[in-house]
Formats: sequence, structure tokens, C-alpha cells
Amino acid sequence: MLGRHLLGGPAKIGVGANRAAVAAAYFEKYGYVDPRSSTSYQRLRLNKVESHLNSEKVGAVILDDGMQHWSLHHDLEVVMVNGLVLWGCCHLLPLGPLREPLTALKRADVAVIHHADMVSEQGLKDAELMIREVKESLPIFYTRMTPLNFFEVSNINSKLPLGALCNAIILCVSAIGSANAFVNAIEKIGASFVDRLNFSDHHIFQARDVDLIRRRLEELEDKFGSKPVVVVTEKDYDRDAEILKGLYPFKVLVLCSALQFLSQKGCTEKGFKKLLEESLRVKLRGPN
Repeated sequence: MLGRHLLGGPAKIGVGANRAAVAAAYFEKYGYVDPRSSTSYQRLRLNKVESHLNSEKVGAVILDDGMQHWSLHHDLEVVMVNGLVLWGCCHLLPLGPLREPLTALKRADVAVIHHADMVSEQGLKDAELMIREVKESLPIFYTRMTPLNFFEVSNINSKLPLGALCNAIILCVSAIGSANAFVNAIEKIGASFVDRLNFSDHHIFQARDVDLIRRRLEELEDKFGSKPVVVVTEKDYDRDAEILKGLYPFKVLVLCSALQFLSQKGCTEKGFKKLLEESLRVKLRGPN
């Protein structure tokens, strides 16, 4: 999905379980720019972004889900927390969802509570309290996923407004970590009825899954007397766009969403970017 969105730009997408090996391979292939060099730091100090549009060299690495990868040096740690489940049962794998104890938050530079729009005010206060107990000075920001529009699986260039599914019968199909947020977003667009089929996170759809989805669609059609519409996330679409076309003549739409910062307690997107810039400026300066 990132590769599709960033196509034609300077960003390079590396995929692999061994983050250190992937990073090393890209450095070897493209070369890199040392941000601690006097020239790079001077430009950062002047609040300018060094442009590498005409260069293949890697200037920065953004590592997804990488806090626990100790074999890589980290300049900045952004911890994103799912506000709907927070820390789960607070146990480490395999008893719970945590890969490190909550005390690892001491290494973080900023925390982001995601799906904050779906969490009660008291829930947000409790989450903030738990974070503050570990690191009182840690800046906390709040985000949500904002639905933008749909496109058809059969035509990626199509663009349909959210209102196109008003009063429709919808089957949400997903294989993501937070299906509740996805379904909740669809319910808010004014559909007549919303059903769901959840698969495990990162699941790759197979022919038997398509058969299962088709059977559920036929049941909905019999029940309501009109053809339901399948809605999937962009992540699910990009895992295998072709297999979803096998649901024809049922229409399959892809929901496009964007991350949005919520203005709470003076924390805004502008403030988040400013914090990252200032934190990097301090860390790249190094000891005097």
C-alpha cells in the first residue's frame, strides 16, 4: 500500500522480518547520507529539509513496528498505542500482546494514542495516567482514522464519495489488527445494515475465503432483497487485488482513509511535527 501511494517519489520501501538486514541491504545498494555530518546538521539547524530527489542515497529510515529491534540504532522513538485495546492484559508474549514491559516507554520520545475518537474521556485519562506513571514528561498526542472515499476493486482510478453507500447493505471484510475501528467507520456513513467478516491480522485471502464471503453475501441478499456491497480496507486490497474480483457480480469497494491528529490539550499535528524536528535537532547535534 505504501509502495502504491509513494510511487514516483524518493522513498524506498523495504520489507522483511529482519529489519537490520533489510536496512543494511538498502544502505549497501543505494548508499546513505550521514545526518550527523556537519553539512547535514547545519541544514537541519537552519530548519531546511535536505533534498535527495536527484539522489538515490538514503537520508532517513522510518521503521514500522521496530522499537523492539535493538540491533538497529534509533534516533527517535514514536510509540503508537491502539486506544481501543491499550496494553491488553499487560502481559508479555505469549500470554499477552506486549513485546516488552511497559517500562520500555522510558525510551520513547513521544506517544500517540490512536483511535482516540472511539475512546471515552475517562478511557483517555486512564491511558494517559498509565503512560505518565512510566515517563511523566513523555509528550502524548491523539489520532484517528478519517474515511475519505471509496474506489472500486475493478477500477483503482474510480473515486466514490462516502455518501455513495448511504442506505446500502454492506458486508465489511477485513484482515487487520483493529477491525472494530473499520466497521465503526462504515456504520457512521449511513448504511442501512452493516455485517462483518473478520479474518486474522495479515491473513492472505484464499479461494475458500472468497466462497465464504460469497455465501454470506447471498444470505444478506435473500434477507434484505437487494444486493449487498463488500467493503475492504486498502491494506486488504493491496495484499491481493485480483482475488477480490472473484466476488463478481457483487460490487467490492475499498475504503480510503487518512490519519488525522485530534486537537486535545493543545496537541496538534503542527505541534507533533515541531516536536519531531526539535528532538532530532538535539539528538543529531550530539554531545558538545
